[in-house]
Amino acid sequence: MKKIRPCKENYYLNIAEAVSKRGTCLRRNYGAVIVKNDEIIATGYNGAPRGKDNCIDLGICYRENENIKSGTQYEKCRSVHAEMNAIISAARKDMLNSTLYLVGIESKNDSKYVPNTKPCLICQRLIINAGIKKVVVRLNENKFKEIKVENIKIPISNNKNQKIF
Repeated sequence: MKKIRPCKENYYLNIAEAVSKRGTCLRRNYGAVIVKNDEIIATGYNGAPRGKDNCIDLGICYRENENIKSGTQYEKCRSVHAEMNAIISAARKDMLNSTLYLVGIESKNDSKYVPNTKPCLICQRLIINAGIKKVVVRLNENKFKEIKVENIKIPISNNKNQKIF
């Protein structure tokens, strides 16, 4: 029987999913892997800043308790996003023209992928400034979506109908 190898995208997404298991959020855990020329440059997962208590240690998620809608009011979250942690772990010169692989997993159901995973508006700006050229997000175990960073639209108003990705 011939062994079936995963494509490169799913290979790196599998690594990002493994990284997400270190996440400390009670709602969703994300893993990010930055790759350039088939070498991993950096990884990151979501969690409280270094030396600060994590939500899983505190046993409480302020955003969940206050019914704050996903994708809003990031300032009310303890966590640093996976993309942010990966970016701050690498030098910009190493990230130029790289690819960031991102996987989101629902914390209450470790086997369920976060629907419509994509970097938040803040992470999008960091990705642009880091020189990353493409983001690949996992949709399910075998499917993924590629986002070209050059196509990211940064909103100039509070227009909620403006398409970001």
